[in-house]
Amino acid sequence: MIERAKVSDIPRVLELLTQVNMVHHNGRPDLFRGPTTKYSAAELETLFRDDKRPVFVYRDAAGLVQGYAFCVLNEARGDRLMQDIRTLYIDDLCVDENCRGKGIGRALYEYVLGYAQAQGCYNVTLNVWSLNAPAMRFYEKCGLKPQKVGMETIL
Repeated sequence: MIERAKVSDIPRVLELLTQVNMVHHNGRPDLFRGPTTKYSAAELETLFRDDKRPVFVYRDAAGLVQGYAFCVLNEARGDRLMQDIRTLYIDDLCVDENCRGKGIGRALYEYVLGYAQAQGCYNVTLNVWSLNAPAMRFYEKCGLKPQKVGMETIL
């Protein structure tokens, strides 16, 4: 079952956020601290009420949150260069590391696509770190294609 996150989900979402952080920390300890979370419990409580930043959770049959999708509705209007566009940005998508490969990520992604369509969005976008090859393969299997590429040189 997929639904909007509730305040009672915060402890479990914090656990999953730590899992995501550690993927990034293990891949790029020069950039990411670990173990930590992107949001505090108080920040999550605020986010969970924000209709412009919906957070969806996947619950297993026992009701335990096994994955989430943090989203952001963005709208550009009247830009000199870009077309007027409404976009749903997936800020973070995670499935518990013990449950991967069972279709939970795909279910969350498909749910987010349906939500975006219902909101009148033109597209769904996300960023993925190149260090996270499994996530890149997952998104490619879902049909996503590169929109732009960030590059760096370390000094």
